[in-house]
Amino acid sequence: MEQMWKEMLQAARAVQNGRKISDFVDAGGVAAAILSSSGKIYTGVCVDTCSTLGICAERNAIFNMITNGEQEIERVLAIMSNGKSGPPCGACRELMVQLMPGRYQNIQVLIDLETEEIVTLDELTPKWWI
Repeated sequence: MEQMWKEMLQAARAVQNGRKISDFVDAGGVAAAILSSSGKIYTGVCVDTCSTLGICAERNAIFNMITNGEQEIERVLAIMSNGKSGPPCGACRELMVQLMPGRYQNIQVLIDLETEEIVTLDELTPKWWI
């Protein structure tokens, strides 16, 4: 596996601390790492609530990146609670498309850690509506 993916994996695992915050909120079951175009890694964890106020780890990492003044995504990695990787959900894909219209197609996504399968967002999300 390429060194940058290893660094992203390590960064995501470092924040993944699945835990119960309250009777209504769990956090950290899923962790994500985003590589920005500047080469910086941003992380985030999922926050699950008893209502629709939660957020996915990938969007949390993207918002972390935006908060820190960046907006260009190069790579995305998410680690599920079982330790495996997986593709971003539709809402996370939608955010990436809207964030980078006309440029989202080349965002690399590690979808299978075991086989090291990497696809582009364009492959995951062909013929997007934008």
